[in-house]
Amino acid sequence: MNLEVLSTNENQSIQNIVIDKIRELINYKNLEPNDKLPSERMLSDKFGVSRGIVRDAIHKLEFYGLLKSIPQSGTFVANVGAIAMNGIVDDILELESPDFKSLVETRILLELKTVKLASLRRTEEDLVSLENALKAFEEKVLNNESAVQEDLLFHLAIAKASKNSTMNTFMLSITPEIITNFEKHHVCNENKSVKGIQEHTAIYEAIKNQNPTLAREKMKIHFKTLYQYCYNVE
Repeated sequence: MNLEVLSTNENQSIQNIVIDKIRELINYKNLEPNDKLPSERMLSDKFGVSRGIVRDAIHKLEFYGLLKSIPQSGTFVANVGAIAMNGIVDDILELESPDFKSLVETRILLELKTVKLASLRRTEEDLVSLENALKAFEEKVLNNESAVQEDLLFHLAIAKASKNSTMNTFMLSITPEIITNFEKHHVCNENKSVKGIQEHTAIYEAIKNQNPTLAREKMKIHFKTLYQYCYNVE
């Protein structure tokens, strides 16, 4: 399993243009709540962008409650007034990309909670996913290869095991940017990665034994170096 690292700023810029065009389409056609939008393919052709970009823009507008997608039926305008919709879209377009420090702080706060929930809610299937991610990370480290993606896949497996869909979504949304910054700033050197195997294993064992207090403590230890690095970034 791999995570594709995209040029986030470039992707975000195009996505914002599409969001604005969807807003213009809704306003121009005077679409009311529960009115259906054109299909992703039609929007893709109309705006001259890929269907993936259109899909991401729609997902973001769904996240903020402005659109709703119904399987096998299409995408519809949510029950939001025109003034409110335009105001929310303006806010979305003005959002700044988070800096590395903010991303790391958010990740730490999220994971100290998700690891406790994972310890209480994990299933046998979750343990298999965690163990596979742990083995993939260990294999890359011992082969002296970059293991940044495998590291984060282990943490995403923890988020999934927490059975909290909102936290899992947040983790998925910030992961690509974290990967990009890790590789750009060379956060993980060989010694830290080897130590990471031990720390991941300790976290895994705590989750396996359903010990939320120990799991949180092991996660804090795992994040200590990263947190210190974060505050030394200029």
